[in-house]
Amino acid sequence: MARVKTAIITRKKHKKILKRAKGYYGAKHYRFRNAKQAVMKSGAYAFAGRKDKKSNFRKLWIARINAAARQNGLTYSKMIAGLKKANVVVNRKMLAELAVTDSEAFAKVADIAKNA
Repeated sequence: MARVKTAIITRKKHKKILKRAKGYYGAKHYRFRNAKQAVMKSGAYAFAGRKDKKSNFRKLWIARINAAARQNGLTYSKMIAGLKKANVVVNRKMLAELAVTDSEAFAKVADIAKNA
């Protein structure tokens, strides 16, 4: 049986990792073993960060809605409860966008929530 040489495959694997580690501080961008650990860790952080981003944006939207609702004489919880009673289906992202860009439209939505 023929002998299998793996130098080409190993070099490809190493180059792939080192390419992803470009710009890392110290030996992490040129030593394979250090680079591999750094790339794996940064990948884990990136994955977790993509999940956290959704939560962070929701918190931001809620803070914006609460601030605008208080200007219209409501609290956030009373506004959301009023909108649910009035069967108004609008997500928090759109409510926050209304609060920031179009305060008159948000005031109308707040009135609907008040009267429900």
